[in-house]
Amino acid sequence: MNRRQSLFCSVASLAALASLVSPLAQAQEPIRLIVPYAPGGPIDITARALAERVRDTLGVVIIDNKAGAGGNIGADAIAKAPTDGLTIGISATATHAVNPWLYAKMPYDAGKDFAGITQMVRVPNVLVMNAARAEQFKIHSVADLIAYAKSHPGKLNYGSGGNGSAGHLAGEMLKQKAGIYALHVPYRGANPAQLALLSGEVDFNIDNLAAAAPNIKSGKLKALAVTSLEATPLLPGVPALSKTFPGFAIDTWWGLVAPAGTPKPVLNKLSQAFNEALRTPETKTRFEALMAEPVGSAPAEFDKFMAVERSKYQAIVKTSGAKVD
Repeated sequence: MNRRQSLFCSVASLAALASLVSPLAQAQEPIRLIVPYAPGGPIDITARALAERVRDTLGVVIIDNKAGAGGNIGADAIAKAPTDGLTIGISATATHAVNPWLYAKMPYDAGKDFAGITQMVRVPNVLVMNAARAEQFKIHSVADLIAYAKSHPGKLNYGSGGNGSAGHLAGEMLKQKAGIYALHVPYRGANPAQLALLSGEVDFNIDNLAAAAPNIKSGKLKALAVTSLEATPLLPGVPALSKTFPGFAIDTWWGLVAPAGTPKPVLNKLSQAFNEALRTPETKTRFEALMAEPVGSAPAEFDKFMAVERSKYQAIVKTSGAKVD
């Protein structure tokens, strides 16, 4: 073999070796992590926290906020991104479980256009009443709320962040399970709904624990139950609604996905890095401040979880009658 042939073989060998290396290792480009919501919320904060934690293993991760249309704009951007592992994003209860049944037209297929990386967190929702109203009506438990609704038909109402929001769907599920009626009052977002509860415009809400916790601690809101399957140590002494209605479970969750077709070795590398970040004491402490419980899962496990959630919410959205044209 002459020198030219030897050099050609060496170059060919290096090229073959490079083809076996994942795109993440080949390209020292930053990873873009699309968050389908505005900056500053719990989803955005947790995404930024994890981006810092994986810097040593994955390199720079840049957060790209693409809010709008209930998260659909950002989720669609993830679905249509290249499958090289350099663009990933957040999937959430709304974008990957509720919106497919809520919106008349969807720009993406939540079941086919994404590949799971890992579930990030789970945040319980909590059934809360205006504390003064609860005292006035002598409602101190879920049983008291149900008894009052049945003895005063049509007198109770509840607020939510809008038709098809988690608070709306959980409220309709509670009404169905308990056999009671309460008028649903939709607001333009979770914050106005909480202000309405605090001012006494509505009697109860089912809100995200992270948002409700400060007012629960201050005594302005009374927590009657959490909507997770089990009671949470984040709110000691407050039972789960499943204790009254077995199987009742509506959590807020979010995780990481890549576009469908992203190679499995790339998904596994991303999953391993983010799961290691989720397990660190620093991450757990940071998330606890947001009332968020780190979860972590393998790609296939997260895919299965999202499929189960879509099926669950299909029935809930149909029962509620909520639609967005």
